[in-house]
Amino acid sequence: MDDDYCYLTTTGRQTGRDHRVEMWYVRDGSTVYLLAGAGRSTDWVRNLEADPRARIRIGDQELTATGRVLDAPGDREEAAMARELLYTKYQPRYEGLLDDWRDRALPVALDLQLS
Repeated sequence: MDDDYCYLTTTGRQTGRDHRVEMWYVRDGSTVYLLAGAGRSTDWVRNLEADPRARIRIGDQELTATGRVLDAPGDREEAAMARELLYTKYQPRYEGLLDDWRDRALPVALDLQLS
């Protein structure tokens, strides 16, 4: 958990070109969790909904993944876990309060394709 950022690359839903963003993240086994502060209006979320295939760089490791938005009724437990994992990782070293971000941001899971 020493590294704060990952780099998520999605395919642009309109352009078809790579769209890369720097994100806070937490990894739990073979899943990486992210929170989209602007919810479904976030470009990378809209890109994942159009094409869930993604690449994620963590440190010097680049992995392929499949994205899932965690907002269905059956996702509540996993969404709550994602929120808490991210909050626990970042709040201790962030100057402000992250409570609102934790509670309102849209949780997204990236299921890593490990070989």
